[in-house]
Amino acid sequence: MRKIRLYTLLSLGAVLLLAACNPGKEAFLVDNTVPVGRENRIIYQLNIGAFTSEGTFKAAQEQLGRLDTLGIDILWLMPIYPRGETMHSPYASMNFRSVNPAYGTIADLKDFIAAAHDKGMKVWLDWVPNHVAVENPWVKEHPEYFTKDAKGQMVHPHGWGDVYELNYQNEGLVNEMDNTLNFWVEQCHVDGFRCDYVSSPTIPVKYWQNIIAELKSKGLGIEMLSETDISNKENIRIDSCGFDYDYAWDLQGALAWKFKDSEKADTLKTILDTFLNASKAIKNRRMVYLTNHDQNYNDGGHTLKDFYGDNRYLLTVLEFTFYGMPLLYQGQEIGDPDTLNYFTDAKVQWNKVDHKMQNTIRTLIALHHTQPSLAADAPVEFLVTDNPQVLAYHRGNVVVVLNLGKSDVNVKVNGIEAGTYTQWLNDKTIEQGPSATEHTLDTASEIAISAKGYAVYVKQL
Repeated sequence: MRKIRLYTLLSLGAVLLLAACNPGKEAFLVDNTVPVGRENRIIYQLNIGAFTSEGTFKAAQEQLGRLDTLGIDILWLMPIYPRGETMHSPYASMNFRSVNPAYGTIADLKDFIAAAHDKGMKVWLDWVPNHVAVENPWVKEHPEYFTKDAKGQMVHPHGWGDVYELNYQNEGLVNEMDNTLNFWVEQCHVDGFRCDYVSSPTIPVKYWQNIIAELKSKGLGIEMLSETDISNKENIRIDSCGFDYDYAWDLQGALAWKFKDSEKADTLKTILDTFLNASKAIKNRRMVYLTNHDQNYNDGGHTLKDFYGDNRYLLTVLEFTFYGMPLLYQGQEIGDPDTLNYFTDAKVQWNKVDHKMQNTIRTLIALHHTQPSLAADAPVEFLVTDNPQVLAYHRGNVVVVLNLGKSDVNVKVNGIEAGTYTQWLNDKTIEQGPSATEHTLDTASEIAISAKGYAVYVKQL
Protein backbone atom coordinates (compact mmCIF):
# COMPACT_ATOMS: atom_id res chain seq x y z
CA MET A 1 0.00 0.00 0.00
CA ARG A 2 1.43 3.33 -1.00
CA LYS A 3 2.15 5.61 1.93
CA ILE A 4 -0.18 8.60 2.15
CA ARG A 5 1.43 11.46 0.31
CA LEU A 6 1.32 15.08 1.36
CA TYR A 7 -0.84 16.12 -1.56
CA THR A 8 -3.67 13.74 -2.32
CA LEU A 9 -6.37 14.24 -4.91
CA LEU A 10 -8.35 16.29 -2.43
CA SER A 11 -5.47 18.63 -1.63
CA LEU A 12 -4.69 18.99 -5.33
CA GLY A 13 -8.31 19.91 -5.90
CA ALA A 14 -8.05 22.46 -3.09
CA VAL A 15 -5.07 24.07 -4.80
CA LEU A 16 -7.00 24.24 -8.07
CA LEU A 17 -9.89 25.84 -6.21
CA LEU A 18 -7.46 28.39 -4.81
CA ALA A 19 -6.36 29.19 -8.34
CA ALA A 20 -9.99 29.51 -9.46
CA CYS A 21 -10.72 31.98 -6.66
CA ASN A 22 -7.72 34.11 -7.55
CA PRO A 23 -7.90 35.18 -11.20
CA GLY A 24 -4.66 35.13 -13.17
CA LYS A 25 -1.81 32.69 -13.09
CA GLU A 26 -1.40 30.88 -9.79
CA ALA A 27 1.25 28.31 -8.98
CA PHE A 28 -0.16 24.96 -8.01
CA LEU A 29 1.26 21.68 -6.81
CA VAL A 30 1.47 18.73 -9.18
CA ASP A 31 3.93 16.41 -7.43
CA ASN A 32 3.17 13.45 -5.15
CA THR A 33 -0.12 12.54 -6.81
CA VAL A 34 -1.56 9.03 -6.90
CA PRO A 35 -3.76 7.47 -9.59
CA VAL A 36 -7.51 7.42 -9.03
CA GLY A 37 -7.50 3.89 -10.48
CA ARG A 38 -5.15 1.26 -11.88
CA GLU A 39 -5.92 2.43 -15.41
CA ASN A 40 -4.51 5.88 -14.60
CA ARG A 41 -1.00 4.62 -13.89
CA ILE A 42 2.36 5.71 -15.33
CA ILE A 43 5.17 3.26 -16.18
CA TYR A 44 8.88 4.19 -16.10
CA GLN A 45 11.67 2.30 -17.86
CA LEU A 46 15.13 2.38 -16.33
CA ASN A 47 18.45 0.67 -16.86
CA ILE A 48 20.07 0.11 -13.47
CA GLY A 49 23.56 0.56 -14.93
CA ALA A 50 22.69 3.90 -16.55
CA PHE A 51 20.28 5.45 -14.08
CA THR A 52 22.92 6.63 -11.59
CA SER A 53 26.65 7.35 -11.74
CA GLU A 54 27.26 4.29 -9.56
CA GLY A 55 25.08 2.05 -11.71
CA THR A 56 23.89 -0.15 -8.83
CA PHE A 57 20.66 -1.31 -7.22
CA LYS A 58 21.62 0.52 -4.04
CA ALA A 59 22.20 3.82 -5.83
CA ALA A 60 18.95 3.46 -7.78
CA GLN A 61 17.11 2.72 -4.53
CA GLU A 62 18.26 6.10 -3.22
CA GLN A 63 16.47 7.74 -6.17
CA LEU A 64 13.10 6.09 -5.54
CA GLY A 65 11.94 9.09 -3.57
CA ARG A 66 12.40 11.31 -6.61
CA LEU A 67 10.45 8.90 -8.82
CA ASP A 68 7.74 8.66 -6.18
CA THR A 69 7.46 12.45 -6.07
CA LEU A 70 7.24 12.52 -9.86
CA GLY A 71 4.34 10.08 -9.64
CA ILE A 72 5.71 6.86 -11.09
CA ASP A 73 3.55 3.79 -10.45
CA ILE A 74 5.39 0.96 -12.24
CA LEU A 75 9.16 0.53 -12.62
CA TRP A 76 10.25 -1.55 -15.61
CA LEU A 77 13.84 -2.64 -15.06
CA MET A 78 15.79 -3.43 -18.20
CA PRO A 79 17.55 -6.84 -18.06
CA ILE A 80 19.43 -7.23 -14.79
CA TYR A 81 21.14 -10.55 -15.67
CA PRO A 82 24.86 -11.21 -16.19
CA ARG A 83 25.72 -10.41 -19.81
CA GLY A 84 27.59 -12.21 -22.55
CA GLU A 85 30.87 -10.62 -23.55
CA THR A 86 30.47 -10.70 -27.34
CA MET A 87 28.53 -7.42 -27.49
CA HIS A 88 27.75 -6.90 -23.80
CA SER A 89 24.05 -6.63 -24.60
CA PRO A 90 21.66 -6.74 -21.65
CA TYR A 91 19.48 -8.91 -23.90
CA ALA A 92 22.19 -11.62 -24.08
CA SER A 93 21.85 -13.34 -20.72
CA MET A 94 24.37 -15.67 -19.14
CA ASN A 95 22.13 -16.75 -16.26
CA PHE A 96 18.45 -15.93 -15.82
CA ARG A 97 18.54 -16.60 -12.06
CA SER A 98 21.38 -14.26 -11.24
CA VAL A 99 22.07 -10.53 -11.48
CA ASN A 100 24.77 -8.54 -13.19
CA PRO A 101 27.53 -8.33 -10.53
CA ALA A 102 28.20 -4.73 -11.57
CA TYR A 103 24.71 -3.90 -10.29
CA GLY A 104 25.03 -5.67 -6.94
CA THR A 105 23.51 -8.85 -5.55
CA ILE A 106 20.11 -10.50 -5.47
CA ALA A 107 19.84 -9.29 -1.89
CA ASP A 108 20.35 -5.73 -3.17
CA LEU A 109 17.62 -6.28 -5.75
CA LYS A 110 15.27 -7.56 -3.06
CA ASP A 111 15.96 -4.42 -1.02
CA PHE A 112 15.26 -2.24 -4.07
CA ILE A 113 11.94 -4.01 -4.73
CA ALA A 114 10.92 -3.82 -1.08
CA ALA A 115 11.70 -0.10 -0.98
CA ALA A 116 9.69 0.46 -4.17
CA HIS A 117 6.78 -1.47 -2.69
CA ASP A 118 6.97 0.65 0.44
CA LYS A 119 6.38 3.69 -1.77
CA GLY A 120 3.53 2.02 -3.61
CA MET A 121 5.42 1.30 -6.83
CA LYS A 122 5.29 -2.00 -8.71
CA VAL A 123 8.46 -3.53 -10.19
CA TRP A 124 8.44 -5.39 -13.50
CA LEU A 125 11.49 -7.27 -14.75
CA ASP A 126 12.55 -7.44 -18.38
CA TRP A 127 12.21 -11.09 -19.46
CA VAL A 128 14.11 -12.31 -22.54
CA PRO A 129 12.58 -15.66 -23.50
CA ASN A 130 13.72 -16.06 -27.10
CA HIS A 131 17.51 -16.28 -26.77
CA VAL A 132 20.57 -16.30 -24.53
CA ALA A 133 24.23 -15.29 -24.91
CA VAL A 134 26.42 -17.52 -27.05
CA GLU A 135 28.65 -17.91 -23.98
CA ASN A 136 25.75 -19.11 -21.79
CA PRO A 137 26.64 -22.40 -19.97
CA TRP A 138 23.54 -24.01 -21.48
CA VAL A 139 25.30 -24.10 -24.85
CA LYS A 140 27.56 -26.89 -23.57
CA GLU A 141 25.46 -28.28 -20.73
CA HIS A 142 22.08 -28.36 -22.50
CA PRO A 143 22.51 -28.16 -26.29
CA GLU A 144 19.00 -29.63 -26.56
CA TYR A 145 17.65 -26.29 -25.30
CA PHE A 146 18.52 -24.60 -28.61
CA THR A 147 17.03 -24.35 -32.08
CA LYS A 148 19.17 -26.03 -34.76
CA ASP A 149 19.32 -25.39 -38.49
CA ALA A 150 19.36 -28.06 -41.20
CA LYS A 151 23.07 -28.61 -40.55
CA GLY A 152 22.56 -29.09 -36.83
CA GLN A 153 24.05 -25.69 -35.97
CA MET A 154 22.56 -23.41 -33.31
CA VAL A 155 20.65 -20.48 -34.77
CA HIS A 156 21.41 -16.76 -34.41
CA PRO A 157 17.91 -15.20 -34.59
CA HIS A 158 17.78 -12.29 -37.03
CA GLY A 159 21.50 -12.77 -37.54
CA TRP A 160 22.25 -11.47 -34.02
CA GLY A 161 25.69 -12.97 -33.59
CA ASP A 162 25.86 -12.63 -29.81
CA VAL A 163 22.85 -14.88 -29.04
CA TYR A 164 21.44 -18.33 -29.79
CA GLU A 165 17.72 -19.02 -30.14
CA LEU A 166 15.96 -21.21 -27.57
CA ASN A 167 13.83 -24.21 -28.55
CA TYR A 168 10.35 -24.22 -27.01
CA GLN A 169 9.68 -27.68 -28.39
CA ASN A 170 12.00 -28.97 -25.66
CA GLU A 171 10.14 -29.76 -22.43
CA GLY A 172 13.24 -29.29 -20.30
CA LEU A 173 13.75 -25.76 -21.62
CA VAL A 174 10.10 -24.87 -21.05
CA ASN A 175 10.24 -26.12 -17.46
CA GLU A 176 13.46 -24.22 -16.79
CA MET A 177 12.05 -20.95 -18.11
CA ASP A 178 8.78 -21.37 -16.23
CA ASN A 179 10.57 -22.17 -13.00
CA THR A 180 12.75 -19.11 -13.42
CA LEU A 181 9.76 -16.79 -13.78
CA ASN A 182 8.30 -18.32 -10.64
CA PHE A 183 11.65 -17.84 -8.89
CA TRP A 184 11.57 -14.07 -9.44
CA VAL A 185 7.96 -13.84 -8.27
CA GLU A 186 8.34 -16.04 -5.20
CA GLN A 187 11.86 -15.13 -4.08
CA CYS A 188 12.09 -11.45 -5.03
CA HIS A 189 8.40 -10.48 -5.12
CA VAL A 190 8.43 -8.89 -8.56
CA ASP A 191 5.03 -7.72 -9.78
CA GLY A 192 5.23 -8.44 -13.47
CA PHE A 193 7.31 -8.87 -16.59
CA ARG A 194 7.98 -6.95 -19.77
CA CYS A 195 8.44 -9.80 -22.23
CA ASP A 196 10.97 -9.27 -24.99
CA TYR A 197 10.35 -10.27 -28.63
CA VAL A 198 6.98 -11.88 -27.99
CA SER A 199 6.36 -11.92 -31.74
CA SER A 200 9.10 -14.55 -32.18
CA PRO A 201 7.65 -17.21 -34.53
CA THR A 202 9.42 -19.98 -32.61
CA ILE A 203 7.68 -19.36 -29.25
CA PRO A 204 4.27 -21.09 -29.42
CA VAL A 205 1.12 -19.25 -28.44
CA LYS A 206 0.33 -22.18 -26.14
CA TYR A 207 3.51 -21.50 -24.17
CA TRP A 208 2.41 -17.95 -23.39
CA GLN A 209 -1.12 -19.04 -22.58
CA ASN A 210 0.13 -21.62 -20.08
CA ILE A 211 2.74 -19.56 -18.26
CA ILE A 212 0.60 -16.42 -18.06
CA ALA A 213 -2.30 -18.43 -16.64
CA GLU A 214 0.05 -20.07 -14.14
CA LEU A 215 1.50 -16.75 -12.95
CA LYS A 216 -1.92 -15.14 -12.64
CA SER A 217 -3.28 -18.13 -10.72
CA LYS A 218 -1.05 -17.15 -7.79
CA GLY A 219 -3.43 -14.32 -6.91
CA LEU A 220 -0.58 -11.82 -6.64
CA GLY A 221 -1.73 -9.46 -9.35
CA ILE A 222 1.12 -10.36 -11.71
CA GLU A 223 0.96 -8.27 -14.89
CA MET A 224 2.46 -8.99 -18.29
CA LEU A 225 3.57 -6.53 -20.98
CA SER A 226 4.17 -7.80 -24.51
CA GLU A 227 6.94 -6.20 -26.55
CA THR A 228 4.91 -6.32 -29.72
CA ASP A 229 1.96 -4.57 -31.27
CA ILE A 230 -0.75 -7.20 -30.94
CA SER A 231 -3.12 -5.14 -33.10
CA ASN A 232 -0.81 -5.66 -36.08
CA LYS A 233 -2.22 -8.42 -38.28
CA GLU A 234 1.12 -10.26 -38.19
CA ASN A 235 0.85 -10.56 -34.39
CA ILE A 236 -2.89 -11.04 -33.86
CA ARG A 237 -2.31 -14.67 -32.78
CA ILE A 238 -0.87 -13.26 -29.54
CA ASP A 239 -4.23 -11.68 -28.66
CA SER A 240 -5.29 -14.97 -27.06
CA CYS A 241 -2.25 -15.24 -24.79
CA GLY A 242 -3.49 -13.18 -21.85
CA PHE A 243 -1.11 -10.21 -21.87
CA ASP A 244 -2.33 -7.20 -19.92
CA TYR A 245 -0.59 -4.61 -22.11
CA ASP A 246 1.17 -4.47 -25.44
CA TYR A 247 3.28 -1.85 -27.19
CA ALA A 248 1.47 0.75 -29.28
CA TRP A 249 4.34 0.09 -31.68
CA ASP A 250 2.61 1.06 -34.91
CA LEU A 251 1.47 4.36 -33.39
CA GLN A 252 4.99 5.31 -32.30
CA GLY A 253 6.36 4.31 -35.68
CA ALA A 254 3.82 6.45 -37.51
CA LEU A 255 4.52 9.46 -35.28
CA ALA A 256 8.30 9.13 -35.51
CA TRP A 257 8.79 8.15 -39.13
CA LYS A 258 5.73 9.53 -40.96
CA PHE A 259 4.34 12.44 -38.97
CA LYS A 260 7.58 13.77 -37.42
CA ASP A 261 7.31 17.58 -37.26
CA SER A 262 4.33 17.91 -39.62
CA GLU A 263 1.90 20.82 -39.38
CA LYS A 264 -1.23 19.02 -40.63
CA ALA A 265 -3.89 18.21 -38.04
CA ASP A 266 -5.73 15.91 -40.45
CA THR A 267 -2.62 13.78 -40.89
CA LEU A 268 -2.27 13.36 -37.14
CA LYS A 269 -5.99 12.65 -36.76
CA THR A 270 -5.78 9.89 -39.38
CA ILE A 271 -2.89 8.27 -37.49
CA LEU A 272 -4.84 8.48 -34.23
CA ASP A 273 -8.05 7.12 -35.75
CA THR A 274 -6.11 4.14 -37.08
CA PHE A 275 -4.65 3.57 -33.62
CA LEU A 276 -8.03 3.80 -31.87
CA ASN A 277 -9.69 1.40 -34.30
CA ALA A 278 -6.84 -1.09 -33.97
CA SER A 279 -6.97 -0.86 -30.18
CA LYS A 280 -10.68 -1.67 -30.09
CA ALA A 281 -10.03 -4.93 -31.95
CA ILE A 282 -7.77 -6.52 -29.29
CA LYS A 283 -8.31 -7.70 -25.74
CA ASN A 284 -5.44 -6.04 -23.89
CA ARG A 285 -4.73 -2.41 -23.03
CA ARG A 286 -2.00 -0.40 -24.72
CA MET A 287 1.27 1.08 -23.52
CA VAL A 288 1.86 4.31 -25.42
CA TYR A 289 5.29 5.84 -25.82
CA LEU A 290 7.37 8.30 -27.80
CA THR A 291 10.71 6.69 -26.99
CA ASN A 292 12.36 3.80 -25.18
CA HIS A 293 15.79 2.15 -25.22
CA ASP A 294 15.36 0.91 -28.80
CA GLN A 295 14.15 4.19 -30.24
CA ASN A 296 16.66 6.22 -28.26
CA TYR A 297 19.78 4.23 -29.17
CA ASN A 298 19.23 1.81 -32.05
CA ASP A 299 19.30 2.75 -35.74
CA GLY A 300 21.91 5.41 -35.11
CA GLY A 301 20.28 6.93 -32.03
CA HIS A 302 17.44 9.45 -31.82
CA THR A 303 16.45 11.81 -29.04
CA LEU A 304 12.93 13.22 -28.88
CA LYS A 305 14.20 16.27 -30.74
CA ASP A 306 15.71 14.08 -33.46
CA PHE A 307 12.45 12.21 -33.94
CA TYR A 308 9.81 14.88 -33.54
CA GLY A 309 11.52 18.29 -33.76
CA ASP A 310 9.44 21.07 -32.22
CA ASN A 311 6.43 18.74 -32.12
CA ARG A 312 8.04 16.84 -29.22
CA TYR A 313 6.29 18.93 -26.57
CA LEU A 314 2.76 18.72 -27.97
CA LEU A 315 3.21 15.02 -28.78
CA THR A 316 4.20 14.48 -25.14
CA VAL A 317 0.87 16.07 -24.20
CA LEU A 318 -0.80 13.68 -26.63
CA GLU A 319 0.98 10.66 -25.10
CA PHE A 320 -0.39 11.42 -21.64
CA THR A 321 -3.90 12.52 -22.57
CA PHE A 322 -5.04 10.55 -25.63
CA TYR A 323 -5.32 6.81 -24.91
CA GLY A 324 -3.41 4.07 -23.10
CA MET A 325 -0.83 3.86 -20.30
CA PRO A 326 2.03 6.34 -20.85
CA LEU A 327 5.66 5.20 -20.68
CA LEU A 328 8.54 7.41 -19.58
CA TYR A 329 12.05 6.30 -20.55
CA GLN A 330 14.81 7.32 -18.15
CA GLY A 331 15.75 10.94 -18.81
CA GLN A 332 12.61 11.69 -20.82
CA GLU A 333 11.29 13.61 -17.84
CA ILE A 334 14.10 16.16 -18.32
CA GLY A 335 13.79 16.30 -22.12
CA ASP A 336 15.61 13.15 -23.32
CA PRO A 337 18.90 15.05 -23.80
CA ASP A 338 21.13 12.21 -25.05
CA THR A 339 21.19 8.90 -26.84
CA LEU A 340 22.14 6.23 -24.30
CA ASN A 341 24.26 3.25 -25.33
CA TYR A 342 22.66 0.52 -23.24
CA PHE A 343 25.38 -1.95 -24.24
CA THR A 344 27.86 0.14 -22.23
CA ASP A 345 25.38 1.50 -19.66
CA ALA A 346 25.99 5.08 -20.76
CA LYS A 347 24.83 7.35 -17.94
CA VAL A 348 21.82 9.64 -17.99
CA GLN A 349 23.05 13.25 -17.87
CA TRP A 350 20.71 14.53 -15.20
CA ASN A 351 22.22 18.02 -15.31
CA LYS A 352 20.89 18.64 -18.84
CA VAL A 353 17.38 19.78 -17.97
CA ASP A 354 14.81 21.11 -20.41
CA HIS A 355 12.57 22.89 -17.90
CA LYS A 356 9.70 23.27 -20.35
CA MET A 357 9.58 19.52 -20.87
CA GLN A 358 10.19 18.75 -17.20
CA ASN A 359 7.31 20.93 -16.01
CA THR A 360 5.04 19.73 -18.80
CA ILE A 361 5.59 16.10 -17.79
CA ARG A 362 5.20 16.82 -14.08
CA THR A 363 1.84 18.42 -14.81
CA LEU A 364 0.75 15.69 -17.22
CA ILE A 365 1.42 12.96 -14.66
CA ALA A 366 -0.75 14.76 -12.10
CA LEU A 367 -3.44 15.27 -14.74
CA HIS A 368 -3.36 11.62 -15.83
CA HIS A 369 -3.46 10.47 -12.20
CA THR A 370 -6.33 12.62 -11.04
CA GLN A 371 -8.79 12.62 -13.95
CA PRO A 372 -10.87 9.42 -14.26
CA SER A 373 -11.68 10.33 -17.86
CA LEU A 374 -8.01 9.78 -18.74
CA ALA A 375 -8.10 6.10 -17.79
CA ALA A 376 -6.22 3.93 -20.27
CA ASP A 377 -9.24 2.80 -22.28
CA ALA A 378 -11.65 5.70 -21.64
CA PRO A 379 -13.31 7.12 -24.77
CA VAL A 380 -11.88 9.90 -26.92
CA GLU A 381 -13.89 12.36 -29.03
CA PHE A 382 -12.33 14.71 -31.57
CA LEU A 383 -13.50 18.31 -31.69
CA VAL A 384 -13.70 20.48 -34.81
CA THR A 385 -11.53 23.62 -34.98
CA ASP A 386 -11.47 26.51 -37.43
CA ASN A 387 -7.77 26.00 -38.20
CA PRO A 388 -6.37 23.06 -40.24
CA GLN A 389 -3.19 23.12 -38.18
CA VAL A 390 -4.94 22.70 -34.83
CA LEU A 391 -6.09 19.36 -33.42
CA ALA A 392 -8.53 19.25 -30.51
CA TYR A 393 -10.19 16.43 -28.59
CA HIS A 394 -11.81 15.77 -25.27
CA ARG A 395 -12.00 12.85 -22.89
CA GLY A 396 -14.83 13.53 -20.49
CA ASN A 397 -14.12 16.84 -18.78
CA VAL A 398 -10.56 17.13 -20.15
CA VAL A 399 -10.09 19.22 -23.31
CA VAL A 400 -6.80 19.20 -25.24
CA VAL A 401 -5.87 21.67 -28.00
CA LEU A 402 -2.63 21.22 -30.01
CA ASN A 403 -1.26 23.77 -32.48
CA LEU A 404 0.89 21.96 -35.03
CA GLY A 405 1.57 25.13 -36.99
CA LYS A 406 4.63 27.36 -36.92
CA SER A 407 2.64 30.50 -36.08
CA ASP A 408 0.71 31.62 -33.01
CA VAL A 409 -3.05 31.21 -33.42
CA ASN A 410 -6.37 32.17 -31.90
CA VAL A 411 -8.62 29.19 -32.53
CA LYS A 412 -12.29 28.39 -31.95
CA VAL A 413 -13.24 24.85 -30.95
CA ASN A 414 -16.67 23.61 -31.96
CA GLY A 415 -18.27 21.10 -29.64
CA ILE A 416 -16.60 22.29 -26.47
CA GLU A 417 -19.11 22.16 -23.63
CA ALA A 418 -19.81 25.59 -22.21
CA GLY A 419 -18.70 26.12 -18.65
CA THR A 420 -15.93 27.08 -16.27
CA TYR A 421 -12.57 25.41 -16.86
CA THR A 422 -9.23 25.26 -15.11
CA GLN A 423 -6.33 25.50 -17.51
CA TRP A 424 -3.76 22.95 -16.38
CA LEU A 425 -1.26 23.45 -19.17
CA ASN A 426 -0.32 26.65 -20.95
CA ASP A 427 2.67 26.41 -23.29
CA LYS A 428 3.41 30.11 -22.75
CA THR A 429 4.03 29.76 -19.03
CA ILE A 430 4.92 26.14 -18.28
CA GLU A 431 8.68 26.62 -18.57
CA GLN A 432 8.53 28.79 -15.43
CA GLY A 433 6.59 26.13 -13.55
CA PRO A 434 3.12 24.56 -13.23
CA SER A 435 0.27 27.03 -12.90
CA ALA A 436 -3.52 27.13 -13.06
CA THR A 437 -5.91 29.74 -14.42
CA GLU A 438 -9.70 29.84 -14.61
CA HIS A 439 -11.49 30.35 -17.93
CA THR A 440 -15.07 30.45 -19.13
CA LEU A 441 -15.21 28.60 -22.45
CA ASP A 442 -17.81 27.85 -25.10
CA THR A 443 -17.83 27.36 -28.87
CA ALA A 444 -17.46 31.11 -29.44
CA SER A 445 -14.35 31.38 -27.29
CA GLU A 446 -11.01 32.00 -28.93
CA ILE A 447 -8.14 30.02 -27.45
CA ALA A 448 -4.68 31.54 -27.90
CA ILE A 449 -1.92 29.01 -28.51
CA SER A 450 1.71 29.56 -29.46
CA ALA A 451 3.36 28.01 -32.48
CA LYS A 452 3.84 24.27 -31.81
CA GLY A 453 2.02 24.92 -28.55
CA TYR A 454 -0.67 23.31 -26.44
CA ALA A 455 -3.43 24.04 -23.97
CA VAL A 456 -5.16 21.60 -21.63
CA TYR A 457 -8.35 22.45 -19.76
CA VAL A 458 -10.36 20.58 -17.14
CA LYS A 459 -14.02 21.46 -16.81
CA GLN A 460 -15.00 22.19 -13.24
CA LEU A 461 -17.74 19.77 -12.18
